[in-house]
Amino acid sequence: MSGDNHRAGFVSLVGRPNAGKSTLTNALVGQKVAITSAKPQTTRHTIRGIVNREDSQVVLVDTPGLHRPRTLLGQRLNDLVADTLSEVDAVGFCLPANEKIGPGDRFIAEQLGRLRRKPLVAVVTKTDLVDRQALTEQLLAVAKLGNDVLGTEGWTDIVPVSAADGFQVETVGEVFSRQMPLSPVLYPGGELTDEPEAVMVAELVREAALEGVRDELPHSLAVVVEEMVPREGRPEDSPMLTVYVNLYVERSSQKAIIIGKGGARLREVGTNARRGIEALLGTRVYLDLHVKIAKDWQRDPKQLVRLGF
Repeated sequence: MSGDNHRAGFVSLVGRPNAGKSTLTNALVGQKVAITSAKPQTTRHTIRGIVNREDSQVVLVDTPGLHRPRTLLGQRLNDLVADTLSEVDAVGFCLPANEKIGPGDRFIAEQLGRLRRKPLVAVVTKTDLVDRQALTEQLLAVAKLGNDVLGTEGWTDIVPVSAADGFQVETVGEVFSRQMPLSPVLYPGGELTDEPEAVMVAELVREAALEGVRDELPHSLAVVVEEMVPREGRPEDSPMLTVYVNLYVERSSQKAIIIGKGGARLREVGTNARRGIEALLGTRVYLDLHVKIAKDWQRDPKQLVRLGF
């Protein structure tokens, strides 16, 4: 629908790393478009998920977690968030129900306070992990944070949600829709994301590579899709794509972690990533993975550019 009452616009989801932003994006869109991981700082790109409703279209911008930067990469990620926030129609600030509000949350709230006259919705995520009493206490704490930092206006709305079991996901979509300007659809044809396929393929490989490895790796792993080409010699009724992917780490010890004993872990990464990539691209895939060392790439401006940051 694109009549006179149709609303459409952009919402940015922000929050500390691992606050449930990507999982909420996937739940709202109804399909996996953003990388999700139990490890913090796994989102590196501005991934858009598009929520199509009868009377509205909300384009979700899932940013890297805002944090006090310690490296050049960290500063670039924060700059990316700041640029995104200046251009969206509303902001959803994700705060997990199962974690006390801390200095990091206050830091983000203060940044949001500088966005004059922009709707700011506090979204209390992961409500399935706490009981009713703890949720009530967290909702009161979130309201107090809004009043302390934003003044008498406070948050535009506060919505508890669980992306894991679907609790109030629809309500979050409605709240965001109401904040959008009157507009025809921005992305026609029922699209779910405007991310280039190569970026989404890289994210799927990155997610598979991060599964079950130690904490230092998320910050040190970059994934680049070098090429996606039709596999030669395949019968016409059974085509296949060859996808060449490089995984970059900073040290040889990290390379050993990713590859695993006798290459076992890398094979597992390939198997897990391939399932998601085939579902995304709608065709069979031969995944060619290579692990390379790019020493201290997070602190090197030239390497950051080369790896897409």
